[in-house]
Amino acid sequence: MKKYLLFLLLCTGEYTFAQQIAPLTVEKIMRDPKWMGNSPTNFRWTADSKTLYFNWNPENKPKEELYKITTSSAKPVKAVDKEDEKLLSVNYVYNKDKSLGLVEKSGDIYLQNFKTKKETRLTNTMERESSPVFLTNGDIVYQLGDNLFQLNLKTAETSQITNFVKGKPAGRTAVKAGTEQDNWLKAQQTELFDIIKKRNAENRSGNGRGGRGRFGAPSADTKSLKPLYTDDRFLNGVVISPDGHFITYKLTAPAQNNHNTIVPNYVTASGYTEDISGRTKVGESESISQGFIYDTQKDSVYTIQTATIPGIKDIPDFYKDYPKALDTLKKKNADRPVNFFGPLWNENGSTGIMVATSTDNKDRWILKLEASTGKFSLVDRQHDEAWIGGPGISGFFQGSTGWISNNLFYYQSEASGYSHLYVADISTGDKKQLTSGKWEVQSVQLSKDNKTLYFKANKEHPGITNFYKIGVNGGEPVQITTMKGLNDITLSPDEKYLAINYSYMNKPGELYMQPNKVGAKAVKITASATAAFNSYKWREPDMVSFKNRYGADVYARVYKSDNPHPNHPAVVFVHGAGYLQNVHFGWSTYFREYMFNNLLADNGYTVIDIDYTGSSGYGRDHRTGIYRHMGGKDLTDQVDGVKFLVEKYGVNPKHVGLYGGSYGGFITLMAMFNESDVFASGAALRSVTDWAHYNHGYTSNILNEPFSDPIAYKQSSPIYFADKLKGNLLMAHGMVDVNVHFQDIVRLTQRFIELGKNNWELAVYPVEDHGFIEPSSWTDEYKRIFKLYENTLKK
Repeated sequence: MKKYLLFLLLCTGEYTFAQQIAPLTVEKIMRDPKWMGNSPTNFRWTADSKTLYFNWNPENKPKEELYKITTSSAKPVKAVDKEDEKLLSVNYVYNKDKSLGLVEKSGDIYLQNFKTKKETRLTNTMERESSPVFLTNGDIVYQLGDNLFQLNLKTAETSQITNFVKGKPAGRTAVKAGTEQDNWLKAQQTELFDIIKKRNAENRSGNGRGGRGRFGAPSADTKSLKPLYTDDRFLNGVVISPDGHFITYKLTAPAQNNHNTIVPNYVTASGYTEDISGRTKVGESESISQGFIYDTQKDSVYTIQTATIPGIKDIPDFYKDYPKALDTLKKKNADRPVNFFGPLWNENGSTGIMVATSTDNKDRWILKLEASTGKFSLVDRQHDEAWIGGPGISGFFQGSTGWISNNLFYYQSEASGYSHLYVADISTGDKKQLTSGKWEVQSVQLSKDNKTLYFKANKEHPGITNFYKIGVNGGEPVQITTMKGLNDITLSPDEKYLAINYSYMNKPGELYMQPNKVGAKAVKITASATAAFNSYKWREPDMVSFKNRYGADVYARVYKSDNPHPNHPAVVFVHGAGYLQNVHFGWSTYFREYMFNNLLADNGYTVIDIDYTGSSGYGRDHRTGIYRHMGGKDLTDQVDGVKFLVEKYGVNPKHVGLYGGSYGGFITLMAMFNESDVFASGAALRSVTDWAHYNHGYTSNILNEPFSDPIAYKQSSPIYFADKLKGNLLMAHGMVDVNVHFQDIVRLTQRFIELGKNNWELAVYPVEDHGFIEPSSWTDEYKRIFKLYENTLKK
């Protein structure tokens, strides 16, 4: 019991650092985690690479402060905020020889001359200027409002080069989808009246009244720009080619007829219940974007052609389960909607690369843009009948991509089953895989001389990350860091030093510094853990793996008990997010759960924490193993983990519980409903109970959409299995959860009531969102979890 009181006190932190853990009492539980110490964060170098700044709070003050070290002195000292911040490295946009740099500061554009070390302010307005770039002729282009402006540094002349206009051209009205009757009447008018035929022809040819052209082309003596009408759509993604020839942009139509959810907030300063505006639910309509190219030399606009993208009409395989819907889609033979990112132009402006992703997220294309026509040629296509993902790959941004030279382009792909580095020669069409193996490249950075790719990877072990480098033409990766754990790197601008945020299983993150050399030693800079934290011997859990029933390797942490209870009980902790890695050699973001697992082990429980199917760090098959069935392999992995504990750690299979939050709460519910012979009790925290009520971006990847794939939703949602509850279930949920809405748990509760189920309880937290903030809430929640296990697994 003392250990339990210890854990609660750790979470509230209600004690002084001088106190040891053993004498903690219940009244001192779960204060701000500052009691553990405050790890350094937000590492950034000065432009000269001599000084590293970071945020830190070793004195446990109300707020963290700015600290710094130098490459010649590893002793941290407090920085003078105002003055020191000016020295920090700036992400300049450079000209060709890198003698000049552009940067936006507080909505204005500044020019830095690196030879004279002089900074010149180019704009000083009340509006925001942004996205400055150099053209190949030395001019500068930046965006003000919706439009681009060009500044000639030699003459100081500023010219507006686009004229985006909200709305439609005069005389043009919005075209709405008509009924069959509307369309018939329209056709009849054209058939009957010559004037209608004439006006239709004029609109198509761009020759309207007055001889001004479709967009009102100016006369020779009139200062004007072609209006680029945005209709009723939002303008974004305005990009100019380095030679100024082409300007690409997107117009996005807002989603129509969607229902935004609300989250009632009951504990308010006003005393009235106030509604928090929420998200939409999966399956609601999405915004639709269309890409355009403005040819500044021809003064013409044309649409980016998606029809030239390979596989654009492909129908996902899951429709085979719905023959009628499949037939309808085959008859339509429509292009799938896509989202575009870019273009990314090479240095001389000869080639632009666009990354396109299908809105069903089953394809990602890297495309060479033929800017003069709006058509594409394929550089790479990654297709996945589940969904596109993995480190450096995403359906929501362009991912880890970039130009190495005017012909070489790097990117990441899961083509081999693991996310690895590739280089494509755009001029020849050749592609080369630079890294390979059953491990993942997790982040990548191109060197300043464009000869080396630095990357972080888990090459040594799925739960160990280190820093590597490889030549852009290939070769064997070279390992630079060597500490066993998690190593996150901030490389100095001159690439001579590494700032390392290093952590181990029982040691929170600390700052280390190391020369960027193979075999160099990393020097520890900070010591953040408090005496109270260090006074307890935090466990290094056993790092194990076992074969699941499908023959795949599953990795886990096991917290052994030195004094097991006579019943030999066990608890399974299920991490959240689904796609997340918690079985690694570093400090866990689930630090409260890590401490609670130590507490459980102290009280006679064996605890296992599993990177179940769907977790990150293990390649494509593990990542997508839950496609169309959440609560399938991810759940049986928990059951197979219990079998492993029984065989290897002597656990009693009749005394096993589990707990987890968010996705972990969802798995807990599915376990209590569908594996009731394995799990005697469970604590489901902030759980998804019905995936049809979660958000679109996350859920549609895995389960498609409720109206298109109801089979997937029905077999994946706990609410459909509530009648199978047998064991003891605790549910806990914040009432102002804007992620997994409180409505989710209320609907499941109503099911229990209607089914006449017993042995369940719901603890509600009126002021808590998805991630709890208040120490009192954490305290109450974990008291209930511990009580549940004490009353059900030890008796």
